[in-house]
Amino acid sequence: MKLSKEDVKLFYRLYNPLLVYVNKKFKIIEGIDSPEDLKKFSIKKINKVRDRLYKHPELINSFVAENPLNFSANELKVIGSWKEFVKEKFLIFRYLKNYTVFLDTDEFPKAYGVLALNTAFEEMVGSCLPAMVEAVLLPFNGKIVYDGILFPYSMTFGGGIRRSFNDAYQEAKSRFGIITSLPFSTEKVEQNDAVNLRFYLRSKRNRERYWEEREELINKDPGLLTLYHQEMGKIYARTYGKRLREIGLTNAWFAILEGMTIASGATKDEVGRILQCILPTEKRKFVYIFRLKEK
Repeated sequence: MKLSKEDVKLFYRLYNPLLVYVNKKFKIIEGIDSPEDLKKFSIKKINKVRDRLYKHPELINSFVAENPLNFSANELKVIGSWKEFVKEKFLIFRYLKNYTVFLDTDEFPKAYGVLALNTAFEEMVGSCLPAMVEAVLLPFNGKIVYDGILFPYSMTFGGGIRRSFNDAYQEAKSRFGIITSLPFSTEKVEQNDAVNLRFYLRSKRNRERYWEEREELINKDPGLLTLYHQEMGKIYARTYGKRLREIGLTNAWFAILEGMTIASGATKDEVGRILQCILPTEKRKFVYIFRLKEK
């Protein structure tokens, strides 16, 4: 979940001179004339320079154009990419093998896979997640890192809000996947309506929360109606299957349509023949057929 030591060294070799450049432009802190001078000052002090940088991102272009330290073309490309920073309040939501998930709380939430620098996020924030932080995310050679300064909030979350965060995380993954490079544009994401519909139907909470989005999808593409009935059939099959076993039924086949069991038989073919007799042809594709097996 961290950058390699070589990449961390490169990051600071490029980032710290940029802060010095900003400080000289605005004369924010006296005594910062070189990257080494940054070590003499507290994070609180350095943050004043940092904030000025993100308020004036055009300084990144100026720094690249002037190139006061004669960085290489590739190094300047890295610095130039920092115009695509993301500065927000995030939930540090999950520690995964390859990155830490930072979740924003926008109307359409996004989940970012972020790498730490010298110190792992878990060491800084702790193991009790989610945790609210203020951070700046930066692109770095095809990855996402933070800029070395993290401001955690001392907050705890109850069960209800934690469930809503999990809903947001699942929605973010469904819509955009885990974002692992910047810049990211929602306009460039190919929305898969079938994937979105499955997400809207996956749980009772989702079905209640996203019923308008579900209806909009189906109205836009009536071809999704078959998928809708099949997915809902699976949901009803789990409920009915449990009850059918409780009353002693096993090794049978059942057909579900719109939440009702409309046919049953000892074999799938038998159920199919019944459906041909009792159901209009155009409705048959909506039927979900399942086998009740012994546990």
